[in-house]
Amino acid sequence: MSPALVRLADRPELLEEAAGWFHDKWGVPAGAYRTSMRACLAGRGAVPQWYLALDGGRIVGGMGVIENDFHVRKDLTPNVCAVYIEPDMRGRGLVRELLNLVCADMRGRGIRTLYLVTDHTSLYERLGWRFLCLVREEGSSRLTRLYVHQE
Repeated sequence: MSPALVRLADRPELLEEAAGWFHDKWGVPAGAYRTSMRACLAGRGAVPQWYLALDGGRIVGGMGVIENDFHVRKDLTPNVCAVYIEPDMRGRGLVRELLNLVCADMRGRGIRTLYLVTDHTSLYERLGWRFLCLVREEGSSRLTRLYVHQE
């Protein structure tokens, strides 16, 4: 059985668990996730949004959509962020399913172009994303890859 894909907006009771889960994966303070997730639940705009994959109640994957994912190109917005699939769930197409959900949900909110920063060099191309450019991370000289998805 495939994990259930959910929008945090439809499962607000998962906010605390989700904030902790994303913090554990990325090291960004749980409070920053909480703030963004509360804004998602307030429903004042299309962004931010958060999405989860649940397997028997366990969070096994997730991602969000925020204005900017810590890079200097503020004009390239909104950004898919915090993409993570638990190691034991990888290779099953879960990231594709979550990205399809995100793109469909954003399209329904009037957003047809999404951006994503990553160090992966082939995964997102296989999923229909196009490499756009290298971008500098905020507060760093480090460059990372930026992808675009347009519908």
